[in-house]
Amino acid sequence: MLRTVYREHLQAFNEDVLEMCDSVREVMEYATAALLEQSLEDAEAALTATDALKEIGQRCEERSMSLLALHSPVAYDLRQVVSAIYIVESFERMGSLAKNIALLARLRHPSPVYPEQLHGYVQELVRLVYEMGAATRKLLVEPDADAAVELHTIDEGVDDMKAFLSTLVTDREWQFTNREAVDVSMLARYYERYADRCVSVGRRMVFLITGLKPEAYVQQRDEVDYDPAEKFATIERKFRIQK
Repeated sequence: MLRTVYREHLQAFNEDVLEMCDSVREVMEYATAALLEQSLEDAEAALTATDALKEIGQRCEERSMSLLALHSPVAYDLRQVVSAIYIVESFERMGSLAKNIALLARLRHPSPVYPEQLHGYVQELVRLVYEMGAATRKLLVEPDADAAVELHTIDEGVDDMKAFLSTLVTDREWQFTNREAVDVSMLARYYERYADRCVSVGRRMVFLITGLKPEAYVQQRDEVDYDPAEKFATIERKFRIQK
């Protein structure tokens, strides 16, 4: 009976974590629309959506404390609860970063935040971050250690875009205003930190699934254990002298 109650509470907690992920992505989508389209309406929608995010975060905190204090989970169950707590923390930070983008778009409205000539670069940065957000959500629904590790590869693309934009705004040939240089740097930083939090969620998922840190998991995964007898038999079959 107690185990059944625990499972029900854990399931409710997991559903809240997934709902929080969806809410974070919603805030980011509104914020990005505000940025790309100079939409004041979308900026306000992003800021409004952050209120719901706070409520879900509070609910997650209460559920996690209840699970730890009243049910004393062990082994995998404990990893699941602790990992979810850290994941919620990452989502809270991601929501704050998306909110900052919305605030910046609202502050500059009706003017664009960045020069039109940089639109393609910003779009590519957004595309990569959206890809990471979608992959992060999929991990919550379909836990997969290899997919979680792969988030780091996509994040490298985000890091490259951030570094490229940072180089542009500090170049002596920068032809736009200092305000635009600062805004572009801030935007790149917000998206890059958002992506980093997706990687953090991925790391937590690797630990949840395997009990290992991502580095240890990758090393273990990539190690090939050879059976000497089978290996030698394969060589013998390949090079056997035909009589």
